[in-house]
Amino acid sequence: MAVTVQQTVPRSPASTLRRNPSAAWRHLDLVLLGCVVAVSCLGALMVYSATRGPVEPYDISSLQRQALFVLIGFAVLAFTVAIDYRHFRDWALLLYTAACVLLAVVVSPVGSQSRGAQSWFQLGGFQFQPSEFAKLGLILAIANVASQFYGEIDRRRLAVLLGVAALPLVLIMLQPDLGTALVLSLITAGVLFIAGARAKHLLALLLVALLGATVLLNSSLLADYQKDRLTSFTHQDEGLTGVATYNTTQSKITIGAGGTFGEGLFQGSQTRLRNVPEQHTDFIFTAVGEQLGFVGSASLLALFSIISWRVWRTAQLARDEFGMLVCVGVLSLLMFQIFENVGMTMGIMPVTGIPLPFVSYGGSSTIALFAALGLVLNVHMRRFA
Repeated sequence: MAVTVQQTVPRSPASTLRRNPSAAWRHLDLVLLGCVVAVSCLGALMVYSATRGPVEPYDISSLQRQALFVLIGFAVLAFTVAIDYRHFRDWALLLYTAACVLLAVVVSPVGSQSRGAQSWFQLGGFQFQPSEFAKLGLILAIANVASQFYGEIDRRRLAVLLGVAALPLVLIMLQPDLGTALVLSLITAGVLFIAGARAKHLLALLLVALLGATVLLNSSLLADYQKDRLTSFTHQDEGLTGVATYNTTQSKITIGAGGTFGEGLFQGSQTRLRNVPEQHTDFIFTAVGEQLGFVGSASLLALFSIISWRVWRTAQLARDEFGMLVCVGVLSLLMFQIFENVGMTMGIMPVTGIPLPFVSYGGSSTIALFAALGLVLNVHMRRFA
C-alpha cells in the first residue's frame, strides 16, 4: 500500500505572529494612537500659525522644530511600547533617581534661567527641561511603591509615598516652577486615591497643600510679578492693568473673536499681529479659538476627552496594580494640564506656564508626553500577557 508523505511547510516568523491571537501588537489601542496623532498634527499646525508672521516670507523655523519634536516623540513612543512595561517597574528607581539628579543640577550654575525660573539646560539652539521628564519619573516611582502597598496604605506607608513625591517637588520649587509643582501634586493625589489612601488622610493633605500655597504666595520665594500672574484671575473685575492681566485680557479677546466657526486658518487678526504673548507655547489654545472658532476648539477638547477616556479604560483593563497606577498617573497629568491650560486662556485659572499637551510648542514636554502615552499603550497591549 502506497504511503503518502505530507510535507509541512515551515511558517515564517511574520506568519506565526499574524496567527498568534495573543501577540501584543494585536491589542494596540488604535483609537488612542489615532487621537494622539490628530492632536499632535493640529498642534504643529497651530504653532506654525502663531509664529509664521503676518507677511511673506513666512517663518517656518518653529514648525520645523515642532515637527522634529513630534517625530522624535513617536520614535520614543515606539521604543517605550516595544519594551514590556514590567521592565519599567524594575527600572523605576533608576529613572526616578536620574530625574532628581537632573533637577538638582539644573538649579546649579550649569542651568539656564528663563522667564523667572532656572529650569533649563541650553544645548546649542535647543532647551532641555528636566522637570518634564521628572513627571514621568515620579509616575513610575510612585506607581511602583504604591502597587506594593495597594489597598493597605496606613500612615507609615503614606509617609513613604509622600517622601517619594517630596524630593522632586522640593527641587522643582527651588527653580521655582509652581506650575510643574502643581502637576506633580496632582499626579501624587491621583495615584494615592486609586491606591486606597484613606479619605481623612487625603483631606489632611489637601488642607496642608492649601496652607502651603497661601504661605508661598506671601513669601519672598516668588517674585511679585509671579504672584500677580497666579492671583490676578481671582479679581479681574477690579479693572487691573499692566503685565499681570495683559496676557489674560488679550487671550480672552482672541478666543472671543473666533465666534462659532472662527476667522479661518492663518486669518486671525490677533494672532497675525502677535497681540498674545507666548501664544505658541502657553497660550496656544487662543490660536485654535480665534482661527477655528468654537467648533474647532470643541473638536480639540473632544479629542482630549477621547484620549483621557482611553487612558482610564486602559487603567481598568490593566493586568496588575503597577500598570493600573501608571495609567492613573498619566491620566492625572493629562487632565490637569488640559484643564489648567485651557482655563488659563479663558481667565478662570491662574497663569502658571503649563503647556497644552501635544499642542504647545516645546521639545521636552512633547517628547515626555509621547513617552507617557507609550507606557499607556504598553499596558493596554500586554493586558493578557
